[in-house]
Formats: sequence, structure tokens, C-alpha cells
Amino acid sequence: MPADVTVEEVTEALKDVYDPEIPVNVVDLGLIYGIEVDDDSNVHVDMTLTAAGCSMGPFIAQQAEWAIADLDGVRDVNVEISFDPPWSPDRITEDGRKLLGLDD
Repeated sequence: MPADVTVEEVTEALKDVYDPEIPVNVVDLGLIYGIEVDDDSNVHVDMTLTAAGCSMGPFIAQQAEWAIADLDGVRDVNVEISFDPPWSPDRITEDGRKLLGLDD
């Protein structure tokens, strides 16, 4: 049986999650390293933070977990923080760069 939840739906839900210190969502900041949805609609997200010492890390991960859990059909959510590879501004999407005023 195919998963009821898609990677695209999870990605859209994560666009509602923000680092409180930066006015750009975690997707456009390039903090999402991977999203997996298994056949039982369990979701696993690998994400990072802009800095390893970010005190908001647990808060941001919890917000991501809640946003995904709110999707219809999701059974279980696991959000894992990784710093390998370390985040860099090169990961910011074009939309994120526009929001931050980084594009000319």
C-alpha cells in the first residue's frame, strides 16, 4: 500500500517552520537535508541548524515535528538534527535569498 503522505506535503508543511532569529522558513534556509516517508506513512527528516551552538535547535526541531504530525495520514515523525555536512549560506534557496535581500 502506498504512503498516504508525500515528501512534497512534508516539504510544504516545513515551510511553516521558522528559525525565530531569521525570517525565512527552514526549507528555504536549506536546513532540510532529507525527507523520507515509508510505506506506513512514518516520516523521517534529517535537518541541520545554521550553527551547531544554536540554542533554538530543540525548539525548531519540535516545531518541525508538530508541523509534520498535523498532516493527515502521518503515523509517526522523527526529526533528527545533523551537522554533517555543516550548513552554509550556499544552501539557501533562491526564494530564501530574495527574502533575505541577498540577490541583486
